[in-house]
Amino acid sequence: MTISNIVDSKASAAGTRGPAKVDYDCIVIGAGFAGLALIHYLREAGRSVRVFDRASDVGGTWAWNRYPGAATDSESYYYCLSFSKALLQDWSWTKRYPDRAETQSYMRFVADKCDMWPHIQLNTEIVDARYLAEDACWRVTISTGESFTCKYFISGMGMISQPMIPNIKGLDRFKGPIFHSSRWPQEGLDYAGKRVGIIGAGASTVQMVPILAKTAASVTVFQRTPNYILPAMQKPMTPEWEKEIKGNYDAILAKCRNHVFGMAFESSAGRNAVDTSPEERERIFEENWNGSFRWVFETFDDLLASPEANRMASEFIIAKMKERVNDPELAELLTPSFDDYPLFAKRPPLDHGYLEAFNEPNVHLVDIKDREPLVEVTETGVRTTANHYEFDIIVLATGFEAYTGALEAFPIRGSSGQTLREKWKILSECIMGVCVADFPNMFVVTGPQAPFANLPTSIEQNVIWITKCIEKMEGEGFDIFKPRAEAEHAWTEHTADIHRQTLMAEGDKVNSWMMGANREDKPPRVLIYFGGANNYYDVLDKSASEGFPELEFEKLAG
Repeated sequence: MTISNIVDSKASAAGTRGPAKVDYDCIVIGAGFAGLALIHYLREAGRSVRVFDRASDVGGTWAWNRYPGAATDSESYYYCLSFSKALLQDWSWTKRYPDRAETQSYMRFVADKCDMWPHIQLNTEIVDARYLAEDACWRVTISTGESFTCKYFISGMGMISQPMIPNIKGLDRFKGPIFHSSRWPQEGLDYAGKRVGIIGAGASTVQMVPILAKTAASVTVFQRTPNYILPAMQKPMTPEWEKEIKGNYDAILAKCRNHVFGMAFESSAGRNAVDTSPEERERIFEENWNGSFRWVFETFDDLLASPEANRMASEFIIAKMKERVNDPELAELLTPSFDDYPLFAKRPPLDHGYLEAFNEPNVHLVDIKDREPLVEVTETGVRTTANHYEFDIIVLATGFEAYTGALEAFPIRGSSGQTLREKWKILSECIMGVCVADFPNMFVVTGPQAPFANLPTSIEQNVIWITKCIEKMEGEGFDIFKPRAEAEHAWTEHTADIHRQTLMAEGDKVNSWMMGANREDKPPRVLIYFGGANNYYDVLDKSASEGFPELEFEKLAG
């Protein structure tokens, strides 16, 4: 037992004294959208707040995702924070899908305009956080050994921020640069004229391949499961389009708040694919094939609810994908099959030229699921059961430990001393994705069992709920809130029950990160609330209006 553990144990044994004086009301980890939103709302509520981030700049995901081609897959004008009408009018996006640099520039703009920098401490890694029951506060320790205390500890680390490093033999043997796609060298990387191998074929690979292929000697993608790929159809932000957007922001934000995926789409098309003639269905599919996820939500209302309709949509997408690949055999490898998994059982990437890249002589695909499984990484490349591929650079585009990974990356200990990693070994239980039983006075922004939706919308709805909870605590003189175990069990079961009723349950057939099935250290589990982001936001609002019945509030003497 460490000295600090002995001290904590003795203090706990002495009994509860009362709340201690703390360094900050709120300590937040993560200076992305969540960190910036928390600074705004908590400061408005009169709370002191300190945001720590180990990155060298604000941006969260966009401070790390520096791979070529990194861009949002939500359209720019609603991939933003909504708390200030002035900011919405003052900032100008340059295109439909902003790249990493533009998104990070937007976040710097928010920090500048709202004078947030005094609340942010960068280049600071949190290595330990624990709840001190005797003082009714959290102690947060950074890598230098320095500690800070707070009444409220808040994670804004994000749902897809902790890289998933695959268990491949020989990763440490490769002599050239080898790294996860989300940890692309910050100083840059010269890949011109180099042989690049990419392990994984998800959204990051779909974005980076067209850019790498322009100058790399060769790009080889090792694919296990092909994706349904929707067209992005990038376009510039024209003055006319910007004027239309800025003149209708209230309506746009209302659409986000009331959409099942938090996006500014029409919520209902008013028709079902299964009730539409084949000719009319094809016409509607074709006319709406103009980029973004809109196609799924603004064509028919049953594409994600009916297996028959989902198959219709899947087959249309597959046909569209195959049209863009010259080699029929390669086209077959690059496209999924509805019989393997339905549309949206895995997140479909948006395409900026990925499929066409395979028509170039320097871009290659290796099927590691059926044709030649991957064996090991060697000093000079990658070995499969059939070949050895030589590379100068290897990129691990192998996804993330979704929803829980960042929260399990260092010890976060609740009132019993149990860590989140220990608690979530079998099930990742959480109340609405924002609170965890046995972790008093702790909030999580978009944690497990929150919806997978347009993130700024979900983040802001979470932050509003958190701020209202803190306002209740401070306004009514409470020292502690304790998430109720029965509320956690109820939300977990509710989330699982919804999942069982959807086509998303078919995702068990594939190695989907949306179920945590890409992790070898724990079994798959329901990580996402599939009841619709709009309904989830309603649940948050109802909870706040009823005084947060999921929580038990306490006042301490002393």
